[in-house]
Formats: sequence, C-alpha cells, structure tokens
Amino acid sequence: MSCDSDLSQPLSQSPFYAMYPRLSLLTILAVLTLPLLYEMSWIDMASIGIIGAKAGVIKASGDGAATGRLLKRVDTDTDVCNRWAGQSALVNGTIYYYGGHSTTESGQMNDTWSNDFFTIDLTESWDISSPTIKGLPRPSGPPAVANGFLWHSYDSLYLYGGIVSDKPIAIPEPYTLWEYQIKPGNWIEHSNPKTSQGNNSQPGNQPVQQTGEGAGVSIPELGRGFYFAGHLDAYTTPGWSNQTPRIYLKSLLEYTYPGQSHDGVESLAGGKTAGSDGVWRNVTQGGIQDQNKFPSRADGVLVHVPGFGAQGILLSIAGGQEKSFSQMNVIDVYDIATSTWYKQSTSGPTPKIRVNPCAVAASAPDGSSTNIYMYGGQNLIPYGQQTQYDDMWVLTVPSFTWLEVDMEGQSVPPARVGASCSIWDGQMVVVGGYTGPDLSCETGFYVFSLKDLKWQNNFNALSGGNFQNQQSSQEKDPAGLSGSYGYEVPGAVQSVIGGNSLGGATITAPAQTVTEGPLATGKAITYTVTDSNGAISTQTGTSFSGGNNNNNGGGGPNIGAIVAGVVAGCFAVLAAYLGFCAWVYRRQLALYKNHVAMAQRAAAGAPHEKSSFLPSSTNGSSQPTGKGTSITDQSSGIGAASTRLTATNSNDVVPPLPAGGLPPAGGNSSVNSSNDDLLVGQEPSFVGVLLNPRRSLRVINRD
Repeated sequence: MSCDSDLSQPLSQSPFYAMYPRLSLLTILAVLTLPLLYEMSWIDMASIGIIGAKAGVIKASGDGAATGRLLKRVDTDTDVCNRWAGQSALVNGTIYYYGGHSTTESGQMNDTWSNDFFTIDLTESWDISSPTIKGLPRPSGPPAVANGFLWHSYDSLYLYGGIVSDKPIAIPEPYTLWEYQIKPGNWIEHSNPKTSQGNNSQPGNQPVQQTGEGAGVSIPELGRGFYFAGHLDAYTTPGWSNQTPRIYLKSLLEYTYPGQSHDGVESLAGGKTAGSDGVWRNVTQGGIQDQNKFPSRADGVLVHVPGFGAQGILLSIAGGQEKSFSQMNVIDVYDIATSTWYKQSTSGPTPKIRVNPCAVAASAPDGSSTNIYMYGGQNLIPYGQQTQYDDMWVLTVPSFTWLEVDMEGQSVPPARVGASCSIWDGQMVVVGGYTGPDLSCETGFYVFSLKDLKWQNNFNALSGGNFQNQQSSQEKDPAGLSGSYGYEVPGAVQSVIGGNSLGGATITAPAQTVTEGPLATGKAITYTVTDSNGAISTQTGTSFSGGNNNNNGGGGPNIGAIVAGVVAGCFAVLAAYLGFCAWVYRRQLALYKNHVAMAQRAAAGAPHEKSSFLPSSTNGSSQPTGKGTSITDQSSGIGAASTRLTATNSNDVVPPLPAGGLPPAGGNSSVNSSNDDLLVGQEPSFVGVLLNPRRSLRVINRD
C-alpha cells in the first residue's frame, strides 16, 4: 500500500485512534495518583517535588497522630522592628527562638503573633549590632503562640503552652505537644497527651491543658521539663467564653522526656522509661502547694539550682495576678526528688514586685554558690500605666541574699519586659523584650558579663568547655550548671558570702533561719578547684541521682569513673604485690649468695669460719662432726625454734655439702626442721617468689 492510500484512510480506522481513550484514562489516573503517592510515609516529608515543598511535619507514634501538611514553608525573616514574649532554648551553643510577638514597623499593634523560628550562634563571637542569626523554615503545624515555653533535651525541643492572638482574635485548638528534632530538622506532633499519676499529683489519665504565661525550666541532665502556674482563658482553651474570667493556677506540670526514667511516676515504676510520647505528671499537692499561703500566679520565672535535694531544687521568683504580686522577700522552693514545696525568706534589699523578668543561674567554679541573675520585668500597677524595669539583681544561694548590680556609668539597654535570657560562656545573652510604645525599632540583642557585672558591646565566645559549657571543675558531673564555663564570682557577691572569685563561700546556709526542707538538711555540691597560687578552694562533694539519660552527660552514676577507679585500684594492688615480691626476692637472693660463699669458704678450710646455716642432726642430739668439734644447743627464745648450731674452735670442720653442691637454707631453723629444705638446692628466681611468696618469706624469716 502506498503512502497516499494510507493517508486517505478514515481516522476511525487508524490504529492510533483506538489508543486515544486509553491514553486519556492513564493521564487522569496519573493526575489523581501523584498527590496520594506524595503523602505516603516512604516519601521524604521534607523533599521538594513538582507540587511544592513539604512542611516537615511527621506523624507521631502516639494517640491521634498528626498528618503531614502540604503548606510550603517560608524561612523566617530575621529583619524585624521588635520582638518579645517568645519561647527559647539553648542547646550545645545554639539558641533556638520560636514564636512570640514581632513587629515590622514602629507602633504596630495588630498581627504581632508569629511562628518565626530562628537560631543564634554562640560558638562564635559577634557584635550586638550584628549577631550571628539564621532564619529557619516556619513550620506549618505548630501554632503561633507567645508566653509558652520551649523545653529541650540534648537532641530535641518541646513546645508547651502559650497564648494565641487576640488582635486579630484566634481560636485555640486542643493542646498538642510539638517536638522539633534538632539534627534532622523535623517537627513531630504528639496529640491527645494525658497525665500519669505519681507523687503528690492529680489522678492520671487527665487531658493535658494548654496554659499560658507560666514559668518553665528544662533540666536535660535529669531528662525532664517543668512548667509552673500560669492561667487558663479564651486564648489558651478551646470553648472558653471570653465572658468567663481567667483562672490562675499554682500547679506544677512535669514532662519526662522520651527514653527517660522517673521513679516518682507510677507508670515508670521499676526503672521503666518513657515511650516516644513522654510522660506527664501534674503536681498539685506538694507540701504547702494546696494551702492559701501558696498563691496562684503567672508571669514569673523558674530556676534550677543543683544540690540540697537528691535531684536539686527549683526556685519560683516574681510573678503575680492582675492586681496582686508574689513576694520578692520570700521565695518558693521545690524539692524535685520529693515533689514538695517549701518557703524560704531572703535577706538584703528586696527588688520591686514585677512580672515577666528573665533570669539565668551561674555556678561558682567550686559550686559553693549558685548566683541567680534577674533582669527587667514590669509593674502592672496602675493598670494601663505599666512600668518596665532595666535593673539587674543577683540572688545568691545558699545565702538567699539579694543584691542590686550597680549600673552607674554603663550603657544600659532600654527597660524591657518579656525578654529571653540565656547563659553561655559566663555571659547573659538577652533577646528581644517589650520596651513600651515610645521606643522605635531596635536590634534587640544585648550581652551582660556576669563576672564583671557590666553590659558589653559584643558576645565573646570562649575556647574550651564541653558540650554543656560547664565549669572545668564540674565537667565530670552532669549536675554541673550549663553555661557557667568561664564564670567567676564577682567581687560584689564575694563581699556578701565571702570567699574569692573561684568560690570558697563562707556563708553556706540561708541568712534567714530555715527549719525544714532541702535547705535545712542538704547542701551545695562542691568541687575541687585550685586557684592561681595552687591552693585548694574546696573539696568535691556528692552529686544528685537523676533519671536515666541516654545522652552524653546524662544523670546517674558515672560508669566510666567507676570502671577507671576499679582498674586503677587493681593496678595499685598489683604494683604493691610486685614490689613486695621484689623485696622478698632480693632478700632471699642475698641470703642464698651469702650462704654459698660461706659454704665454699668452709669447704676450703677457711679458719675461724662459723656457719649458722648448717643442718642439725635428725634426732636433735649433739654429735661430733670431726676432730675437736662439738655442737652445742644454745637456747635463746621460745622452744626449739631458737636453737642454734655453733662451731666452738678454730679447728671446726664443716661437713660436706649435700648433693647438688649447695648448702641448705635456714640458719635459724630448729633441729627438728632439717628436712624442710626450702631452697631445694636451687638458686631463687623472681617467678618462684611470685608463685609462692609465703615459702620465700619463710626462708628469709628463718635466717
């Protein structure tokens, strides 16, 4: 058939015509199937495909696991006007900052809530005008919240609590714990969390509520995070009417990280560890916690101090309600190991009442004092005319004495509230803070030297230090405070508690009397530190017992130190034994050579030679051994063991040597022990002494 005839065929008779419906069907199936395949778990959640970028949200293994979002992630813009009330955590030299408020222009009042996510690098030095910050992708799952907390382990962040926007009004969703895995950069949703029953807690199996404006703290070496007090209202709780008054809390919510143990929780009894969703406990009955003298509050700070209790203590500082505030001259102290609250009075001038300050804790090199630095905050009275503070205070523990830092002549940052404070290399790094309506935009990064008590223009990254940035003297103890590397006790603090820059505090108990609790029965963990003159400031104390921690620097006994101690002890015993055997061998060899020489001289007829190593007769009686010779039995001591055989004149004749040509040993042997030939005619060897030191010892003792 010619080409012309082929082209002249009707289209319905063409072989391609029959394929059109099939091709159309395959195209439709491909369009419908691609998005479904993209959602399957075996496809990389963070990959970028032809239909957009994934948000990095991964399903959790717990109840109500989340589904991945298809919203494209946009990197956080770090160029803002102001920033405050965010959630931050410091892990291995990096500050992670999430959410809070941010504005893009001066005077902005609406749309300030964000889910911005960025880091600040503290492993390098930088100027406060140009900090080393990096914007991370804004997640599509975690909500835009402020005044919550960002707990952290050594490899994950956990976002808890916070309030949602009121301008414009946002509706909160049922609480979900969001975990950020640092290394892969993934967000994981742990939905429908419920509490477990434990010491001094509410009954278990209760839904975890989202609270706002509470005080949080992370203790990664213990494997737990804490969130104290706060409030519930229409911006934290779904279904809450804005006509219903806000409820202030005084409970302590505790979260045990995945893989960690906690003997204060019933579900983890017997050394069990928390599953992938962690374990929650709501402590409401800890000592004075359910009494009227322990008020509900919000907007305070929570600080961890090692020592005193078996797992350290927590201090609740500042905070209050709308018209009443927490005392600053009485501090609420929580004993972590016993889940019990106590009160402790302070001494010295007292800071003004305030809410939303920030605080960090620094440890003296020897651990004899822990100094808590509190910065800023505000007074809410009178309402609508809030006053922000720019002061810095130090609460030194265990003295529990307040002292105000002298800022005269310094370039002090504008007064602020809601700032984030972190400690690294002995410096306080301040991020953000609300400065009132009158201040225009600012960089929002400041650094305070904790040992020099001065604001400085740059962050100075120090060389050295471990991943927890502990004092060098505390690196082997996971309880040592993180961030204290390079810190020294300031002179102003020394004048109150005694000692020197390395520690050595002479005030080792609260200045105000304490009658019960860990401050009455416990003490600080101290460490051996030598000053520049080589003098020892203080000796090593006893650390706390923590939960199971699978990370470096985890709580519990230091297995490596124990093994090293055992091995060192074994080597010490072995060295002592070898030294003893060497001494015995040298003594025995010297006796042997001396005896051989005497025997040889006697055999050669040396005159006036006396031999005290000669054997006695087997029957114990004196017998003649040759011409003019007699053997006398001279007792000096107890029994026959003190009998000696003595030649009596110059013509004494020594009997011939026994077989082998070597004399018998044991010059002090009794006449009844001549058959105990300890040398057996052999020169002593070191190996022989090692194998039978008792036999060799008998040889030298008989001489």
